[in-house]
Amino acid sequence: MIDPLRTAARLASAGLEAQSLRMRVVSENLANAQSTGEAPGADPYARKTVTFRAEMDRAVGAASVRVREIGTDTAPFRTEHDPSNPAADPNGNVKLPNVNMLVEMADMREASRSYEANLQVIKQARAMVASVIDLLRT
Repeated sequence: MIDPLRTAARLASAGLEAQSLRMRVVSENLANAQSTGEAPGADPYARKTVTFRAEMDRAVGAASVRVREIGTDTAPFRTEHDPSNPAADPNGNVKLPNVNMLVEMADMREASRSYEANLQVIKQARAMVASVIDLLRT
């Protein structure tokens, strides 16, 4: 009975780690959503993305989730006409990050919910182990 619980907790732990990294990347994107390039006409912050992969966890004999890579979004940068900005090009246009706040907030919500679901799995596994131990004591 304990082995399936250990498997569930281990897989949920991998999910926690992956979603935690995803939330960190989304937070970085949100923090840099208005940052511009350091020099006139320079590229601003580029949105980062997280890609997951399924990986066989041989210790538990089940597929687990891992982060494949942290990539860079290739969507074009937004431009805004602001000649007073130090990062403006000779035409007065400033490149802004390709970060969409609505997309980032949706990503954050999804990552948060997945994190909470994995946390619940670990809590339930612990509760079941405690129940088994209590039964063995009696």
